[in-house]
Amino acid sequence: MKHDLTHIDTAQSRNGLISGIAAYVFWGLFPVYFILTKSVPALELLAHRILWSVPFCLVILVFRKQLGDVIQVMKNPKLMALLLAAAIAVAANWGVYIWAVQNAQIFQGSLGYYIMPLLYVVIGVVFFKETLSSLQTLAIICAAIGVLILTIYGGVFPSISLFLGISFTIYGVIKRIAAVRAMTGLFVETTILFLPAFMMMTYLSNQGEMQFTQLGWAIDALILLAGPLTVLPLLAFSYAARRIKLSTLGVLQFIGPTLQFGCAVYFGEDLTLAHILCFTFIWLGVSLFCWDAVRKSRIPQTA
Repeated sequence: MKHDLTHIDTAQSRNGLISGIAAYVFWGLFPVYFILTKSVPALELLAHRILWSVPFCLVILVFRKQLGDVIQVMKNPKLMALLLAAAIAVAANWGVYIWAVQNAQIFQGSLGYYIMPLLYVVIGVVFFKETLSSLQTLAIICAAIGVLILTIYGGVFPSISLFLGISFTIYGVIKRIAAVRAMTGLFVETTILFLPAFMMMTYLSNQGEMQFTQLGWAIDALILLAGPLTVLPLLAFSYAARRIKLSTLGVLQFIGPTLQFGCAVYFGEDLTLAHILCFTFIWLGVSLFCWDAVRKSRIPQTA
């Protein structure tokens, strides 16, 4: 029996690792999707992403018999207020990221998601009175040097990077406080955003500016995929988060921005010396962060 339980735990850990990698590969290759749908304006694509996520989330919630969770959340004014704030943060993040990719700013998007884990550490220190380890401090210093190099030497203030990193960090902190299941939270958030997104689509349609159904079946099919492509990686992530160590998940999260960086190179964005120096310091900071996370996971915990 013990052998069987060990086998099950090992299988679950392996499946969790595969799911985690799949989620971050999905997110890392998102620039490809937004390049393919570049003919659709960012605001319209954002509205589609919200609209088509709602029914797809609903199907998954029905299949998993979790609609009761949604009802319980909607009966809780405090949770609804938190999820309203989360919805605003994630909508702003999605919109800016889509715009950034469509306007050849994938490097800045990648940088934003590289520095996000370090921003979590800063938030923990400032608002939750957590203490920094020496490696975490050094990692943040390296990241700050990288940003300064890009700003001063490269003459490019990474406003997009900082906005993406800060907005998604705020989103993550709110979700941590709210403590709602990932799929339930996403459904409530996209439901909150559904009416504004629908109004945006109605306005674009009335103005004759909506691109949906105007650019051929291939683009229309890609637009309809906005919902599944938003929901599926989150589903894979939530599956992984319950089955592998947080330290492992913390290391995996850098797959996303690394693939985004590769996408920027592939699509021919200008990789300047300032970018190279900036990312070198960012990667050094990320390495220190990962090393610190792995080191802590190996330290025996006392009761």
